[in-house]
Amino acid sequence: MKQVGFAGALAVGLGGIIGAGIFVLSGTMINLAGTGALFAFMLTGFVAIVLAFEMGELSSSLPNASGASYSYVYTAFGSELGFITGISLYLSFVASVSAISLGFGSYLASMLNLSGAMYHYIFAIMLIAALIGVNLEGISEAARADLFIVAFKVGVLVIFIIFALLFGKELAANISTPVTGGVPGIFSASVIAMFAYAGFQSIATMTPNIKGGGRTAAKAIIAAVVISLVLYIMVTLALLSMVPSGVFGYVADPLSYALTASHGPLWLFYLVDLAALAATVSATLAMIIAGSQLVYQLSEDGLLPALFRRRTETRKAPVTAVLLTALLGSVIIFSGNIYIIAAISNFGILFSYLLTGFSLMKIRRHRRNPEKYGAFLKESGIQIKNVFEMPLFPYLAVAGIGIIVVFFFGFPRIALSLGVGLILVSIVVYYALREDRDEPVVRIRFFK
Repeated sequence: MKQVGFAGALAVGLGGIIGAGIFVLSGTMINLAGTGALFAFMLTGFVAIVLAFEMGELSSSLPNASGASYSYVYTAFGSELGFITGISLYLSFVASVSAISLGFGSYLASMLNLSGAMYHYIFAIMLIAALIGVNLEGISEAARADLFIVAFKVGVLVIFIIFALLFGKELAANISTPVTGGVPGIFSASVIAMFAYAGFQSIATMTPNIKGGGRTAAKAIIAAVVISLVLYIMVTLALLSMVPSGVFGYVADPLSYALTASHGPLWLFYLVDLAALAATVSATLAMIIAGSQLVYQLSEDGLLPALFRRRTETRKAPVTAVLLTALLGSVIIFSGNIYIIAAISNFGILFSYLLTGFSLMKIRRHRRNPEKYGAFLKESGIQIKNVFEMPLFPYLAVAGIGIIVVFFFGFPRIALSLGVGLILVSIVVYYALREDRDEPVVRIRFFK
């Protein structure tokens, strides 16, 4: 199987990040928090950088793992918590496929001047179907396609930002307006913003296929998050420059909406729509890659049937996993508006991020004591040398965990209920599968 270099890995990461966040959900965040969307992006940007450091260290410690947060939790805490994390994270990736492809459908319908939600759904499903073939060509081919798309959409975003900041007239009025919803509004927007950064996990799922292994993956993860943070803040300022913050609703095409509402030039409208189509295509592609790689890893670890380990003969792409991800993504499109779908996705992502911090603490402690944990390190395939390590450990990790816990209070009730219900179902399924196995019972005393 061909391997992916730093540029290809960075392209997949940016493909996953610069799509839903900027082209699809930035308007929703402004609707929830007004100018507080800037604070939400900064707050979640800090958390995303912390997570990038964590993922960087873990991906270089476990260079053969392709399940992102799931693999780290599975290695650190075993199959029970690993199974729950894996299922939650997988359905988050699937919901991301739905949300981003719905953004694609909205932009395409807008560009073709077609009204009605039916067209959004039809175009979204057509996109997912088309990307099945791209994924079955293999990771390296998908990454190469993403590289060109990312270069185009970043260039268009820069043009959009420059135009909005030069000719927009609403920024001063928006900045002087109180934050919509106060602190709760900022946290509600932060829940959505974390969804926007979720794409960097797609790099971690590719670690075994990246030249240079974990250290290259670590650099790509950190670079993708930093570049995206800068673009997110600048695009939010651009949108606030063009339209009063109070008029944004749960629109899935906020940049086109802003250009239409502010009577922007037609050439820029079509250019932005083309970039949005490219962005949502690459982001959907990245999420299908991440989801199918995660299902493959769950199957490889024996937590899902061997059926999901089937690969194509030529490109070695996980064919059954790709088809499952595409099918579920198409179904979830009909579960609600863009805000609800993104919030559903975010629950599993934040849950996996929370456990990633604890996994890092355990794996770092074991790596630093090879004399005591040598057998565990060897069995788990954890590298001791030539590993990228996050700075300011454990303080940054603890801060990240604390902020993520607070984020859960910003979830809409339906997404929180579905997320907790999914965890409960995962626990029941895990013990139903384990019931007939003659496995030893693990008993741990936390206190004397």
